[in-house]
Amino acid sequence: MTSAPGTRGVADTVENAAATPEREQPYAALGLKPDEYARIREILGRRPTSGELAMYSVMWSEHCSYKSSKIYLRQFGQKVSPAMKKNLMVGMGENAGVVDVGEGWAVTFKIESHNHPSYIEPFQGAATGVGGIVRDIISMGARPVAIMDALRFGAIDNADTARVVHGVVSGISFYGNCLGLPNIGGETYFDSVYQANPLVNALAVGVLRHEDLHLANARGVGNKVVLFGARTGGDGIGGASILASDSFDEGGPTKRPAVQVGDPFAEKVLIECCLELYGGELVEGIQDLGAAGISCATSELASNGDGGMHIELGRVLLRDPSLTAEEILMSESQERMMAIVTPEKLPGFLAVTEKWDVETSVLGEVTDSGRLVIDWHGEEIVNVDPRTVAIDGPVYERPVAYPSWIDALQADSAAALPRATAPDALRAEMLRLLGSANLADKGWVTGQYDHYVLGNTALSFPDDGGMVRVDEESGLGFAVATDANGRYCQLDPKQGARLALAEAYRNVASTGAVPVAVSDCLNFGSPENPEVMWQFKEAVEGLADGCLELEIPVTGGNVSFYNQTGDVPIHPTPVVAVLGVIDDVARRVPSGWQDDGHNIYLLGATALELDGSAWAGVVHGHLGGRPPAVDLAAEARLAGLLHAASVEGLIDSAHDLADGGLAQALGESVLRFGVGARVWLGEVCERDGIDVSTALFSESTGRVIVSVPREDDVKFRGLCEGRDYPVLRIGVTDAAAACLDVQELFSIPIAELRDTHRGTLAEHFGAIGGS
Repeated sequence: MTSAPGTRGVADTVENAAATPEREQPYAALGLKPDEYARIREILGRRPTSGELAMYSVMWSEHCSYKSSKIYLRQFGQKVSPAMKKNLMVGMGENAGVVDVGEGWAVTFKIESHNHPSYIEPFQGAATGVGGIVRDIISMGARPVAIMDALRFGAIDNADTARVVHGVVSGISFYGNCLGLPNIGGETYFDSVYQANPLVNALAVGVLRHEDLHLANARGVGNKVVLFGARTGGDGIGGASILASDSFDEGGPTKRPAVQVGDPFAEKVLIECCLELYGGELVEGIQDLGAAGISCATSELASNGDGGMHIELGRVLLRDPSLTAEEILMSESQERMMAIVTPEKLPGFLAVTEKWDVETSVLGEVTDSGRLVIDWHGEEIVNVDPRTVAIDGPVYERPVAYPSWIDALQADSAAALPRATAPDALRAEMLRLLGSANLADKGWVTGQYDHYVLGNTALSFPDDGGMVRVDEESGLGFAVATDANGRYCQLDPKQGARLALAEAYRNVASTGAVPVAVSDCLNFGSPENPEVMWQFKEAVEGLADGCLELEIPVTGGNVSFYNQTGDVPIHPTPVVAVLGVIDDVARRVPSGWQDDGHNIYLLGATALELDGSAWAGVVHGHLGGRPPAVDLAAEARLAGLLHAASVEGLIDSAHDLADGGLAQALGESVLRFGVGARVWLGEVCERDGIDVSTALFSESTGRVIVSVPREDDVKFRGLCEGRDYPVLRIGVTDAAAACLDVQELFSIPIAELRDTHRGTLAEHFGAIGGS
């Protein structure tokens, strides 16, 4: 930076900038391209001050401005039906989407990435990812009630994977547990493509009454701009503009700004302080300080309000008094919020923050000038139109190229791989899948999280979706599931995105809830790679079209580019989170059977669809072909069927079929409560024209296994026939057997299933809390 250190160093003022047009500035080091820097000079009619350069660099970064993705993301707002708008209270563009769930209640949720920081400093990177997404929820006026995470790590046996896994999981656990928020679901995958680019996608959910909704805008000339929460330090400077908007080379990122440092106890106090401020109607608008810090909060609040703001940066309370003005503007220190408060309510506001011992500084006020003006100890260092910073940044139509390698990859189908028929070989393959890194029990991870704090968790790990009660009196609740399959997306990103949507939708439906909304976290390689942009374009189109077909809106989300090492990008990994509503959590449906003598039914049909499957990857080390077909209209019918069956109390469990196919679903259903089963595959093979390997390991979509009490058998079959959905009885639960018996093929004792399923992560990462 170019201004002198110290709180009263010689500042690069607006007057000075106008008088020294020839002065060289370090725009490239801040992540700006030459043409972007030239555009800033054109907008201002002069060179930017150092403070202005700092603001534009972070707000025009890929991470904050979505400059490479905007032209595609617009589809989420364009491909919308009236049904998709019906219960949507707040959509894209705000801190988080908000959905009306009935009875005067609303739910807000969002998923975002904290990928690159979590590679450099896994503990703090993951912890502050949780803290940041929770503040997005607070800023909507909601009380946070649950978190989830979608994690991708490198190969499980790589020497560096343990470092990242231990740090990330303990960071999420520490922050979430200290906040007192249950972690109710998510996913953990291992693949060498994520070796130097782990994906840490954090999701948070909050609940609020309709009247408590707050938005991020600065309206009302003369209203005060108030910064409250933790003091501002030097951590996270340049995180959004450099760390999250640049790719890694073999040695890490090209530049290493400090990763943010989180304090969950400060955030817990901040949550309660904010909720009391809302309850007292003491806030007009509010914005959390996450990526880009004060630069983001001031420019976005001003842009979304009356258009003007005047603040004195010297009033910001600092942890480090040596910070320059530019560093203060760029700092991403955690646990901070910015509020707009009317002058007459300011004493009440300050009384609440004082009660909670939250440090507060009044920085300035809202104006009608149309300018964001920032002074530094009486000298003007920023004078910009805030829209040019926060909204009207660069928009790129990056070159798009069909991948040169994809035709050959798709031609290499797993259908040509040898499929076992011998009972011993099939048994061995099922156990290999059950104990493989991606299908093994994730209790090593999830056991470090608190699932039931707050007392409202209805479903959690390892069920298909997490479920939380919203209203104790009525039992109203919500369910959430996240899904993505990078292997499918590598084969076909459009289909892969649709498959992620379908699986998350099906997982929510399997809990008994009705899917109503989507948030997404789109993780891709460099947008400067035309083949990556093709993958991104295809995935967004697939997801937008899929949501329109299912008639559930995308309420918000996040794009994470530059996930690659050198020139090698990760597999495209669009993580899709689906939110569902259930009128009474008492009728929730778990993912495993608990009682003896219940019939097991397979809903849906099975085809030879092994391309990209877990079986192909684990048994044959193969990735090629085309992903399974997906019929979203059928998925909607299946969801309706499951909802009706749960309302009528006809099913005691439901588990969707996805990774690992029927074999994996059967194994997990047995292990959920330790109740065995006898299963037969002959009718499935005959009806669907498939061999036994395909019956066990195919990943055909639109399939769920359910357990039905015998007294409800006729009603359940009638429900399926009335809704014209394929159904076949494939087994019966058998508590006495203590095994999974696939008749005429093989039998596996529950103890062997459990040991195989649970041992993998502990074998690689040690006991929980160990090394």
